[in-house]
Amino acid sequence: METGVVAGLPRARVDVWVWATRLVKTRAAAAAACRAGHVRINDDRVKPSSPVKPGDMVRVLTEAGERIVEVKVLITKRVGAPVAVTCYVDHTPPPPPKTERVLVAPRERGSGRPTKKERRETDRWLGHQNF
Repeated sequence: METGVVAGLPRARVDVWVWATRLVKTRAAAAAACRAGHVRINDDRVKPSSPVKPGDMVRVLTEAGERIVEVKVLITKRVGAPVAVTCYVDHTPPPPPKTERVLVAPRERGSGRPTKKERRETDRWLGHQNF
């Protein structure tokens, strides 16, 4: 196929596949992630040259968080995002909900560092325990 999909190939290198499916930005980053232990195939740490085949579960730790994908189609050339999404089944759990509101102690701008008394009041206001 012209899209870089390898139809008759039973296996591909994991670093190439992770890069081609756009899970990481560069092939060098994919190889570095493999060497650092951030890429796993079926819960086993892998080297960049490790083979990946259809049906394998691949876990990739990226800056955005962990991605868990199941290999559907092997590709060795980087393709567009719409085509890349069809090469795997995403099993990544949804991110946890964001906190509603972060509590911040009220302080006047430019008032400097808090005194010990003000820190104790802030701790009481936030509900922290003194150790």
